[in-house]
Amino acid sequence: MSGPYLIRGSVSLPEAELMWRFSRSSGPGGQHVNTSDSQVELRFDLAHTEALPEVWKQRALERLAGRLTGGVITVRASEHRSQWRNRETAAVRLAALLAEASAPPPKPRRPTRIPRGINERRLREKKQRSETKRGRSARDWG
Repeated sequence: MSGPYLIRGSVSLPEAELMWRFSRSSGPGGQHVNTSDSQVELRFDLAHTEALPEVWKQRALERLAGRLTGGVITVRASEHRSQWRNRETAAVRLAALLAEASAPPPKPRRPTRIPRGINERRLREKKQRSETKRGRSARDWG
């Protein structure tokens, strides 16, 4: 593993709280893949972790409620032939998932009015286009 995976700021995934499970992958790899456990399943107990600030944890628990099983989030990786690369992929994916889920909500949009000049120009251009198209019709030809 290439060190701690940053979620956001100085908060990172604690190595001690990550639970790894390995199994045979169904991905690419020829004969060797049938005998090696290259698929990685990474589990992280989100409900009981002390690594995340309480506010982040609550946000993540709400937003990831559909993906949690008893407060535990699971990420699978089997794209690569080597177990090490799949471990890297799973850890990065988990960190990104937690960063997105614990992010603060966006600021509410402040409604603004369309300036009168812009609206008038739009209507003028619409009318001009309408005249052009009406001029093309075959009504007056006869």
